[in-house]
Amino acid sequence: MTAPAPILADPPASLTAPVSAAMRDAIAEQLAGIACEAGRILRGYHGSDCPHVIKPDGSPASLADTRSEELIVAALGQAFPGIPVIAEETSGTAQPAPLFFLVDPLDGTRDFLAGSEQYCVNIGLIQGDRPIAAALAAPGLGRVWAAGTTAREAPIREGRPGAFRPVGVRAAPADGLVALVSRLHGDSDTDACLDRLPIGERRVTSSALKFCLIAAGEADLYVRCVPTMEWDTAAGDHVLTMAGGRVVGPDGATITYGHHARFYRNGPFAALASAAYRDALTLPQQSAVSYFDRRRAGAAVEAAGQE
Repeated sequence: MTAPAPILADPPASLTAPVSAAMRDAIAEQLAGIACEAGRILRGYHGSDCPHVIKPDGSPASLADTRSEELIVAALGQAFPGIPVIAEETSGTAQPAPLFFLVDPLDGTRDFLAGSEQYCVNIGLIQGDRPIAAALAAPGLGRVWAAGTTAREAPIREGRPGAFRPVGVRAAPADGLVALVSRLHGDSDTDACLDRLPIGERRVTSSALKFCLIAAGEADLYVRCVPTMEWDTAAGDHVLTMAGGRVVGPDGATITYGHHARFYRNGPFAALASAAYRDALTLPQQSAVSYFDRRRAGAAVEAAGQE
């Protein structure tokens, strides 16, 4: 299958920190275009017997992931030369910089391979330890979100973003909160957190779409106590934050990015439409250690012993 041509900046220009607030929304729209272009690749593989392998952490990686990432990395390199791209499939061990991108070319690969439309493309530009511009495209649903200093949503039309409109979180509904939960990653810690809140509905939703549905006022919270990676969350975190929400860790503080020493692994977090729910949460201090964590830690110890 022939990949669409990468989207270029016109003309390519270097971007350096600090990035002005005035530039961030334009950057976010450019990222949305790249994410939608990658989504065209994904739609070409969706519903087919897409070749895939199982990675050491037990998660699948498909040919669709690889092709999407190739396009995104090339497009970012041309549009924003010199800014490192930390991407799940090909550069997940790269070092961060004052500005760097976090990319998940196909978030929700298991659901994608099973035929679900709830998969997405995540691209976030990080300055220091927080996102400043981001885009998240959901090609199967025909929706794309972008955020610089404001959060916006557009329909995807013929593989490109349509007209953007502002989005924002909603007030808590009187009949109970809507919690978005994973079909594949439920756990007792998450259940315990939700049991302490006035939940009216637990709605199964895949991938980082959860952040954007909260940002769009369609749900109220998402609690995650099992491991995730920074490229899974950075784009959605920024969209939700710019829509008026919060993404917090066990101490109630906003989560941060660029943690190379822990292999870009997140701890437990809660994505909230309102900080009013935060005090009722009882997030564990650490996520369960996965096989992948142990494997990476063992490799680091072995390498240190050989120095």
